[in-house]
Amino acid sequence: MEARIQLQSDWYTALRENEGEVWVSCKIPGKPTVYGSLKCQGVSYDGIPAVTASEEFQVLQVSKRSIHLSCPSGRTSSKFLIPYTSFPKIHDKSITCLDISSGGGLGVSTSTDGSMKIWNCKNGDRRRELTGHVYDVNCCRFFPSGMVVLSGGMDAQVKVWSCEDGTCPVTFKGHRSGILDTSVVDRGRNVVSCSRDGTARLWDCGKSACLAVVADCGAPVNGCSVGTADNSINLGTPQENPIAREVGTEDKLLLLAREDRKLQGIGLQSRTPVFEFHGTDAFNCCTFLSSVYIAAGAQDGNIYQLDLRCLSTPVQIFHRSGAPVHSIIPIREGFIASQGDGSCFIIQQDLDHTIELTGPDAEPVYKVAAWEKFIFTCCRDGLVRKYQLSSL
Repeated sequence: MEARIQLQSDWYTALRENEGEVWVSCKIPGKPTVYGSLKCQGVSYDGIPAVTASEEFQVLQVSKRSIHLSCPSGRTSSKFLIPYTSFPKIHDKSITCLDISSGGGLGVSTSTDGSMKIWNCKNGDRRRELTGHVYDVNCCRFFPSGMVVLSGGMDAQVKVWSCEDGTCPVTFKGHRSGILDTSVVDRGRNVVSCSRDGTARLWDCGKSACLAVVADCGAPVNGCSVGTADNSINLGTPQENPIAREVGTEDKLLLLAREDRKLQGIGLQSRTPVFEFHGTDAFNCCTFLSSVYIAAGAQDGNIYQLDLRCLSTPVQIFHRSGAPVHSIIPIREGFIASQGDGSCFIIQQDLDHTIELTGPDAEPVYKVAAWEKFIFTCCRDGLVRKYQLSSL
């Protein structure tokens, strides 16, 4: 566990006032937490505050939307970024999932108010509501085309939607319990879903049919991700059945984040187990960082970075707090992760500091999505926040 700097959630507003003051702290493993404060000594004509820190901390840089702090005793530094804008009117209650289209123009999100909506990524204006699931919708994502949405609900159904008219031409039925996550294979001819019933299923969108139960884990499967593994990874021999032809010529690796503390890899064509990694708590989410590196987040706050060529020991374990890791996605040479304590942060190999996406006040951030220089998050407080990385 590395040292972690934390900053008052409304720091941006407070430090825009002369004499405004906020708290800052640094949790150092094995040592007492370091506490301090930041104070505004005035705001320049271009809107940038002059900020001073108490002796335990240093202010490295201040811009209109960010502040870079260091804690010498903790040997760490973090850059805190405020949202570029926020969308408060998409849903009436907590937002549990979101995704952004490949062109960056549309967003889709689900909420505990039972709704799933399409909205404009520039201003948050609602375009369309997708209705048809019974009970809550747990997950949603765009197909690569950006005009079709895949969703999974508590009603154990997986649905395919048209963004143009809101119709649902395809409904997949077969799971015995709620859908927890989905993944699109390549351009979207096939999709994968995972469920509380412990299974992962492969579906054919054109035929509206289940091609296979790819895995039956005996425990809820909380997250899934499909990607292309390096040629050095043995994904097994494709079975002599139509499934290999339906999925395509190139086999894919399916990652499953399981409730029983296991992260599993399965060849999608062969349906052969490739690996099984044991963590310290339930896995909630997983993703490909490259063809050889993967990452997975767990209920106890651990984030595991693994090398598919050598899974005996993690490349690195990140642990910033004991809050559940709800979402993890790749970005540049690293990843973005969100947790149940309201934190959302970026770890990159070429950066000597962490980037913190601020705003939520200890409210869980359930999902993160990225499009070019913009990052979108959804939170229990009902807001979609949009961050602009170029402002760093």
